[in-house]
Amino acid sequence: MRVMKFIGLATILVIISAFAVAQQPSDETKPSVKHVPITRTPSNSGKEMYDSYCAVCHAKDAKGNGPAASAMKTPPTDLTQLAKNNGGKYPAAHVAAVLKGQAMSPSHGSEDMPIWGRLFSSISQGHEGQVQQRITNLVTYVESVQAK
Repeated sequence: MRVMKFIGLATILVIISAFAVAQQPSDETKPSVKHVPITRTPSNSGKEMYDSYCAVCHAKDAKGNGPAASAMKTPPTDLTQLAKNNGGKYPAAHVAAVLKGQAMSPSHGSEDMPIWGRLFSSISQGHEGQVQQRITNLVTYVESVQAK
């Protein structure tokens, strides 16, 4: 009788332990950000650059819920709310500074966001005019998606 109780108790403990382990996310199921080399996208289209470089985190609708958002340490910013959160005025200079790596947005809070200025420089072979064009066109595109 004692042996049966012991076997029953041991079986229950094994089942509970197995269930608890199964509930914990494994390293394979934890979302992660895959870093890939930057691809060359035309510098004259802010939308194309946004779709290629930004939408993976900020989403196509710019609301901060892109496919990689769940893997970020800090949720990506809802880019449609930048003007609203700045007293109704779109902070173009600040957005450009963040893209260049000259300012960090408090909402980023981490180094998950690439410093696009450096990356744009690498694909533009250091041509500062093209880097500036890319940043200006991205800033202008983000301004176009501001919530009304």
